[in-house]
Amino acid sequence: MTKVIEADTSFKVWWHLTRPHTLTASFVPVFLGTAIALAVENQAINYLLFFAMLAASMLIQAATNMFNEYYDFKLGLDNENSVGIGGTIVRHGVAPKTIMMIALSFYGIAMLLGIYICIASSWWLVVVGLVCMLIGFLYTGGPYPIAYSPFGELVSGAVMGMGIVLISFFIQTKTVTLNAVLLSVPSMILVGAIMLSNNIRDIVGDTEGGRKTMAILVGRHHAITILALFFIVSYSWIIGLILFDGLTPWSLLVFLSIKKPLDAIQLFRAKEQPLEVMPAMKFTAQTNTFFGFLLGIGIIISYFL
Repeated sequence: MTKVIEADTSFKVWWHLTRPHTLTASFVPVFLGTAIALAVENQAINYLLFFAMLAASMLIQAATNMFNEYYDFKLGLDNENSVGIGGTIVRHGVAPKTIMMIALSFYGIAMLLGIYICIASSWWLVVVGLVCMLIGFLYTGGPYPIAYSPFGELVSGAVMGMGIVLISFFIQTKTVTLNAVLLSVPSMILVGAIMLSNNIRDIVGDTEGGRKTMAILVGRHHAITILALFFIVSYSWIIGLILFDGLTPWSLLVFLSIKKPLDAIQLFRAKEQPLEVMPAMKFTAQTNTFFGFLLGIGIIISYFL
């Protein structure tokens, strides 16, 4: 007999539906791209553009999370016992159609903001923005969801990490420079790390659901090693830019966040149950947040000194 769940429409449920802990993956790249424009290119910042880009990025991220919620339910990957912030449909009785409509509404608002951004910068961003939105939908939607393939980390990192940094930089400077690309690499890697940590946690359930994520293909032990390499490369990249590309030593502020990735790897190695490794996912997301924020702060400090 199917269990009927009374719909919970409280603000807390709607807030959780956006998966707020993931929204830093869109906030931090916007901040970093703008900081690079200010300090590296000596560009006066248009704050209306900054906030429009910030809002649009977070709306697209929240909508992508809702698409994930919708399609995980449709494909039977979510149930009452699922671990994590997802599962709003099965645990709180929110109608799938409602979630899809909210996600599409967020996309609509983001498109309106995108029109303003294009008017103030370049209409070429129409193509870029539509591609990003399409990828957000196809990440878990469509006949071949990206999230269910070995390319989820690569695509999410390239679009949300590097892509958002470079768009945020471009709308301020009207160009893309090699410095901006190089400084966006750690953001790309660490956003991919968030997705990888999620896939490590869900490796058993995803295998049963027919997914072919990188974590499944290489195995849990090797996936954790790859996650550790993501962290090592990100921090080493900053040292390399300081030594060989003239990046300010203030960028070493990123090392104030080093405990987070260390804790994440240690916990993933010690525990295996999804509920037990939830903090490791949190540490990974915090690594991206603190690393990107500290890098931006370091770059800005060097500008004013």
